Amino acid sequence: MKIMIVEDDPVIREHLAEALKKWQYEVYIAKNFNDIIEEFNDYKPHIVLLDINLPAYNGYHWCQEIRKISQIPIIFISSRNDSMDQVMAMQMGADDYIEKPFNMTVTVSKVQAMLRRSYDFSILEKGMEINGVELIPEQAKLMFHEEHIDLTLTELQIMQSLFKTNGGFVSRNALIESCWESEHFIDDNTLAVNMTRLRKKLQKIGLDNFIETKKNVGYRVVK
Repeated sequence: MKIMIVEDDPVIREHLAEALKKWQYEVYIAKNFNDIIEEFNDYKPHIVLLDINLPAYNGYHWCQEIRKISQIPIIFISSRNDSMDQVMAMQMGADDYIEKPFNMTVTVSKVQAMLRRSYDFSILEKGMEINGVELIPEQAKLMFHEEHIDLTLTELQIMQSLFKTNGGFVSRNALIESCWESEHFIDDNTLAVNMTRLRKKLQKIGLDNFIETKKNVGYRVVK
């Protein structure tokens, strides 16, 4: 599996690359901070580890640019620990956010879990449909009236969990467990921001109220 690190601190990026290589990952460290997309297209990584504070353009910018052409997992790794930074990262399309200074063992575990969930295609189910809305897991797409939206890994896992209940509620904790495999190290904003981003995508194809929230109960898709 190929990992791209976009980090301008030489000490952090080298230590992170070294730790990942011990697990037999192929690691590429970005060099041209003026054109990350060119290097992204050339390397074709399976996952990107992205800092926020970068020369020229910040990580938010590059996350948006990557999302225009790819739905691969993106994990932000940043010293900025304000909750709004994490919210912004999720709104730009990130799948997770790790604060510096980070525990290297935990960080590698998060990368491994994200790669496993993203590329273990054997766990993907066949398409599911509710009221003309079709979820196509193998393509990470949701279709409605011949229009579609592309889903990130996290968005796909949220929709899979909701579709499985066929209109029943899924608790916040169950969604967190499904998407991140653990409640540990997950900020309270993470699920909420991903849900907000997903709802905005759904609105673009006419599904304004497709996901319902019930306080202290959870989320469901409306039949």
